[in-house]
Amino acid sequence: MSCGSSAFRNASKARSAEDGFGLIELLIAMVILNVGLLAIIASFQAGIVTLSRASRVTTAAVVADQQMELYRAITYDSIRLASASIPATAPYTTDPAYNASQITGTCAGPPYPDECNASRTVTGADNKSYLLNTYIVQTAPAGGRAVKQVTLVVRDAVNQSRVYVRQASSFDQSTG
Repeated sequence: MSCGSSAFRNASKARSAEDGFGLIELLIAMVILNVGLLAIIASFQAGIVTLSRASRVTTAAVVADQQMELYRAITYDSIRLASASIPATAPYTTDPAYNASQITGTCAGPPYPDECNASRTVTGADNKSYLLNTYIVQTAPAGGRAVKQVTLVVRDAVNQSRVYVRQASSFDQSTG
């Protein structure tokens, strides 16, 4: 009987040494699970930010396309800006497309038609405001006809240093 009781005491000691071990394992498993869940939540947050930015860029591109279509629909001689609509402040004057000798002319207004307005705030399809800046300069390539370069820059209306879209197109006299 001593052999049996000794085995019983050893088993009893081993079991008492493991008391609470299941609780520690459970706590470790919960911590690992929480770390994994937090990583998944962080990736969802990053995805939301990326989708928001992509939405703003896409809407800004549509705004720029609509403005460029206005220039494609008018004659070459009508492509100009109302000089009174050209802002004398940043970010307009600090943009690389800015040139002090922009093409200006007589436009009806104020308010000026959209194709004559150098800087205006536009509401996109997403109901957010965008600052649309237009730059028009004339260049004459060597041995070629004069060309009007129209550059459109769409910025965040609140944080005007944030540029969403920059679009440029050239027009020559053959366009009308």
